[in-house]
Parts: sequence; structure tokens; C-alpha cells
Amino acid sequence: MSHTKPFHVAFIPDGNRRWARRHRMTKEKGYSIGIGNFGSALKWGRKHGIRMMSFWAFSTENAMRDRSELNTLNRLFEKNLKEALENPDFSKYEVRMRILGRRDFFPWKIRQMLAKVEDETRNHDKYFVNLFVGYGGRNEIADACNKMISDAKTGKISKVDEKSVSNYLYTRGIPDPDLIIRTSGEMRLSGFLPWQGAYSEFYFSKKLWPDFKEKDFALALKEFARRKRRFGK
Repeated sequence: MSHTKPFHVAFIPDGNRRWARRHRMTKEKGYSIGIGNFGSALKWGRKHGIRMMSFWAFSTENAMRDRSELNTLNRLFEKNLKEALENPDFSKYEVRMRILGRRDFFPWKIRQMLAKVEDETRNHDKYFVNLFVGYGGRNEIADACNKMISDAKTGKISKVDEKSVSNYLYTRGIPDPDLIIRTSGEMRLSGFLPWQGAYSEFYFSKKLWPDFKEKDFALALKEFARRKRRFGK
């Protein structure tokens, strides 16, 4: 029994579209409520003493959805980024936000806003939020390999080992997640943090993301505390 709490909790917040269908609502409404639940989760994290939280907000596979759905997602991203920039909680609680993934999936205006929210929270160091957008684990590793090949040609890197690979990932300098929570009943990672999650604990909830509440989060933390982490030893 470890009886410890995680420093870094990462979420695969799945099930927004299914939730919308179940409640006979539009996809946009489902996404909107799902994005709103990110803010709720941050409050739960602070309440339970979790210093770092990550959310997989948009995958590279999501980019293959139909144009109208992508336009809806972009509108919601823009709206919520604007609210984040105006939210006093980021300063009040000293929250640093980092954006990880391929930003070229998004319109120029959204890329500007992503850069701005990172810049304005850069010096905060009490709580940390990582937002994965345009992210796919295989793409991340491929990007790291290509950068290493490029740097090897100029002598910037001469040896490839676990540490050097980690330094070329999008998550450079960010501790690996202790706990990864996926909602909606799917029991797979779908390409989320394949390198970083090697020794993470997994928790799968049957709740769709908009239905995932603080009591469900508390159950995940309780389950984490019951587990004995051996890290392969």
C-alpha cells in the first residue's frame, strides 16, 4: 500500500459526443460542456493537492473529422482560450499553462492565443496545467527522432539513450504522469503519452467525460493510493 497522492494526473477526457447523443443535444453542446469540465477538474485538483494536471484536448486523429465539426471545435477553442486569458484564477493560484502538440493544426488566431496564454503564465510555479492539442504519441516520437537526426548532423547530439530521447519530446522538462485517467469506458490509451506513461498507473472510468465529477476523481485517487508502484523492480 503506497498511501501517496500523485503529483501529476493526466486525463483522456473521452465521451463528449456520446454524451451529446445520449442527451439529444448537438455535438457542439457536448463539446462545450466537456471543455467546461476541464475547469471543474482543475478545482478538484487544487482541493486534493494535485500540483500538475494534463488534458488531451485534441488529437491528430481528431483533425480527420468533418470540416463542420472542426469549425465547431475551433470556435470553442477560441472562446475558451479568451476566457482563460481573462480568468483571474491563473494569477491568483499561480497556474502555469503549457501547450503541447502540433499547433499547425489550428488557425493562426488560435495559435496566437495559445502562445499568449503560455507567455502570460510562464512565471507561475505553484500549479501546472498541460494542454495537449494537435497531439499524437507516435507523431511526437517521430518528431523527436527527426530532430535528433538533424542535431546529430551538426554535432549537437552524439548518443541516443532514454534521457536524450526524453529531452526531444514535447514534454521536455515535465515529469511523467503518475496517474492517467480515461473516461467513457474505453480501456486503451489511443496513443496518449506512450513514452511518458511507461510506469504510470491507469484508471478507467465508465463515466462519459461530462458526467465525470469530483467524487469520481476522488475514487481514482483512492485507487491510486492503494497501488504499490514498483517501476519494474
